[in-house]
Amino acid sequence: MDEVSIIGLDLAQNVFQIHGAGHDGRMILRKKLNRSRLLESFAKLPRYVVAMEACASAHYWGRGIGKFGHDVRLIHPFYVKPFIKRQKNDAADAEAIAEAASRPTMRFVGIKSAEKQASSMAFKVRDLLVRQRTQAINALRGHLAEYGLIVAQGVRHIPRLDELLATYPDLLDLARGLCQNLLKHVEALSEQIVELEKGLRMRARKDQVASR
Repeated sequence: MDEVSIIGLDLAQNVFQIHGAGHDGRMILRKKLNRSRLLESFAKLPRYVVAMEACASAHYWGRGIGKFGHDVRLIHPFYVKPFIKRQKNDAADAEAIAEAASRPTMRFVGIKSAEKQASSMAFKVRDLLVRQRTQAINALRGHLAEYGLIVAQGVRHIPRLDELLATYPDLLDLARGLCQNLLKHVEALSEQIVELEKGLRMRARKDQVASR
């Protein structure tokens, strides 16, 4: 292990592949580790450059491995793909990661803190809820159009639907009830979106980078 200069780590759900390369690029170490033993194993190793693809869970493992003094580097998968020499598998991926990370001109992805990940998650959840609301509104407008009730596009026109659904004469009771359920779903999504946006604005005011 003293000759190893860089470790390529292929992340997985349960079994992780490690590829250790020397200064000349030769393979010195190749082994598999279970998820439960990964951090324990890196805690016992000398400090190395540890490279991973910037994919799901990479920031979590990057923070964990970095606590033991290793120089953790995340690489966008796009930059790893050209270095895969043979049929794609875990061992080949780990080797390609190590080789890509050893390139002096390689670009790396910064490891996000747990706080940054939570903030990023808030943006993603908001986007998901907005898409779901748009889908629900489009479905509601489409169903109502089949009964001759045309509703203008846009969230701002939704509040009027309560009255229209209650008074429109051509809606059958079953259709009216289903549309009211959709409307309640849209309103609930809107409330969640408003709460998320409040939190985002509060965090933005406290963050120096966002303030600038």
